[in-house]
Amino acid sequence: MARAATTSDIFNAIAEPRRREILVLLRAGERPVTELAQDLGMTQPGASKHLRVLREVGLVRDRKAGKQRLYGLDARKLRLVHEWSGGFERFWNESFDRLDAYVQELKQERQEE
Repeated sequence: MARAATTSDIFNAIAEPRRREILVLLRAGERPVTELAQDLGMTQPGASKHLRVLREVGLVRDRKAGKQRLYGLDARKLRLVHEWSGGFERFWNESFDRLDAYVQELKQERQEE
């Protein structure tokens, strides 16, 4: 049951740190699984499992190139993550504004001493 959630939910898929690392590596362009595995310090089967999950949620595409498969980033689905996290922008802006006001208050108190 947990597997179904991971393979259908982009948030569960990117919750895994290795998968986020793969997405970062693929920003530079298409790569074969062997290169990804080497850069990640993991086995090829391990990297393939992560790529399968990312492909199933639509974040990675693959194509055959000769005898190997090349994997590339398909960042369109990340818009869902961006839109969801954007809902917290007001919260963070207000929090940073309060923090900035507090820091300014502390500076003012030190100058008055």
